[in-house]
Amino acid sequence: MTTSVSSYPSAERLPLVDDLHGHLVADPYRWLEERDDPRTVAFQQEQNALSAATLAEAPGRAALAAQLHRLIDVGSVSAPAWRANRQFFLRRQPGQEHSVLLVREPDGSERVLLDPIALDASGKTTLDSWVPSREGTRLAYQLSVGGNEESLLHVLDVDTGALLDGPIDRCRYSPVAWLPGGEELFYVRRLAPAEVPADEAMFHRRVRRHRVGTDPDSDELVTGAGMYDDLTFYFGCRVSADGAWLVVDASPGTAPRDSVWIADLAAGTAPTPVLTQDDAVRCTAWVECPPEGPARLFLLTTDGAPRFRLCAADPHAPTREHWQELVAEEPDSVLEGVRLLRAGSRLVLARSRHAVGELHLHEADGSYLRQLPVPGTGSLTGLSVADAHTAGHDSDIWIGYTDFTTPSQVHRIRVSASASDGTDAATLVEAAPGAVDLPELSVQQVQYRSTDGETIRMFLVSAAPLPDRPRPTLLTGYGGFSLSREPGYAASALTWVQAGGVWALPSLRGGGEEGEDWHRAGMRAHKQNVFNDFHCAAEHLVAEGWTTPAQLAIMGGSNGGLLVGAALTQRPDLYRAVVCSAPLLDMVRYELFSLGRTWNDEYGTAADPEELGWLLGYSPYHHVREGTAYPATLFTVFASDSRVDPVHAEKMCAALQHATAAPFDVAPILLRTELDVGHGARSLSRTVTLATDQLAFLAQHTDLRLDAD
Repeated sequence: MTTSVSSYPSAERLPLVDDLHGHLVADPYRWLEERDDPRTVAFQQEQNALSAATLAEAPGRAALAAQLHRLIDVGSVSAPAWRANRQFFLRRQPGQEHSVLLVREPDGSERVLLDPIALDASGKTTLDSWVPSREGTRLAYQLSVGGNEESLLHVLDVDTGALLDGPIDRCRYSPVAWLPGGEELFYVRRLAPAEVPADEAMFHRRVRRHRVGTDPDSDELVTGAGMYDDLTFYFGCRVSADGAWLVVDASPGTAPRDSVWIADLAAGTAPTPVLTQDDAVRCTAWVECPPEGPARLFLLTTDGAPRFRLCAADPHAPTREHWQELVAEEPDSVLEGVRLLRAGSRLVLARSRHAVGELHLHEADGSYLRQLPVPGTGSLTGLSVADAHTAGHDSDIWIGYTDFTTPSQVHRIRVSASASDGTDAATLVEAAPGAVDLPELSVQQVQYRSTDGETIRMFLVSAAPLPDRPRPTLLTGYGGFSLSREPGYAASALTWVQAGGVWALPSLRGGGEEGEDWHRAGMRAHKQNVFNDFHCAAEHLVAEGWTTPAQLAIMGGSNGGLLVGAALTQRPDLYRAVVCSAPLLDMVRYELFSLGRTWNDEYGTAADPEELGWLLGYSPYHHVREGTAYPATLFTVFASDSRVDPVHAEKMCAALQHATAAPFDVAPILLRTELDVGHGARSLSRTVTLATDQLAFLAQHTDLRLDAD
């Protein structure tokens, strides 16, 4: 590089210091929070010009982009949702920018129902969610534009493709639950902006009953005791197959506490509480209508079971004292999903054992039968069974599957009547549409100890099972919100390994890989455990000979951006290069931006003196120290991100550029801002472009040859 450190864009440092509960907290770049300030606009433009020019010089970019495109362009396919002999599913063919929603008719013919590119050739429109009616004749779907995730709800006629309803606005994160007949549905819509304070417009959700084709402003409001006590409630809703029961759940923001209500729709009664916030447990509940016998309320819950257990009750007597435990918590696996198989009303349970997917079969009373076959050591990305309106397939299960070297697939498992009848047959129904040629790679799960002695597991993808020499290594992770990072096909990982590197993914505390206790061990006052787990992963890779600090790159996004932000400020000596994407970095003021206040149960709130102490203990923006040689760092943010405001990365970038002692040509600090895209889904071409910039940057600073033969 020829650019000198003096070429960093100027950024005024204000002598602004807040006294927060006795803590003196400096915030020299708060002016960047003023989005229309000419200084902010100039800063963004100059930073983007610098990053574009610098990233364009990275060696091997063309080869990298071509390889990423080949690996991503293989396409994808999802497990089907069955409705009355019809199958609804997603598929992305090679050459397509987005997945397309199709319906497969009983005769095997297929039709496209929704193609985002046909709706918007620019690729900026995304299909956020979709739910067919129980009869398979209507489809509710949600679209958003430009990455803002402000979903608009629509309804179409599956037979004709005609639009029957919509767009209905303010439906971000809305579930849809159809009533039998396809004329009515339950959904969630925010209050109109005029009805709430300006800084609360993103909240105040309401569950509503809607008749297709009518004015949504006249929808019936569903009300139950305490249902709207918290303005940050996120809701789920489910209707039983016979239309007799509605179950609603709610959590305040992302807190691991669910309130649950049940309503007898046949009797016309209001929803009554099953669980409240005071119970402080997670729970997903729904009513099943078995082919024989009465309706049953099922509850998948952490009540007395951090790794989840399955209970059942009479929906007329739904409270905890009436629950019957069907499947107890297991000590080494997390219960993630349940389906009712029509044949014998047997239960199909999806489990994750140390982040690896499994399937198990139980009788209707919960007694264990056997483990069912899955394709390999990977993840179950979907689980479905035939619905009551579908003829045949009473003993069939469909799963979506992927692993580190296998693009998405769909398999059918035909369950035998008993173990003595023979092997439960597993058949590949459909693989990802394209072809991918991968060399033989080693995938393994290793263990190491964290700072406090806790055992942490980590996936390694490499050319060989043992290190032959230290290699450029890309370490990534998440560690938050009980989200699990499980084996899955990733073009970035494969590209890195094929170029001669090593890719590592630890199951950090804060995630859901080992259940709710694992999550709680990495949240709030215990957040530092996550960062310690990550540092110890890096040290393990170095100690075992896989890499060196000079060859170690780290990458994370969103909460994972906070992870790598903390890593680079706490251990700048341990990492050579960093990609920090859509990150949270100012943990003192994060609640003031976008959806920040919905995360304060995960992190804590600066309004509380003790919790402010937790946040100040690791907040990356507040731990930048002048004169420190920081790693090469690329911040990637998205202008339409309505979850994590780009201001986090902008303030952190300015702070690091001012503080770092490392020369620009050795360890540049860059900010890349992308327009018309947000925190979530994006087109294939944008995915390739972003990944090219990220990997080229990391490869350049860890000496990974992307253009080597």
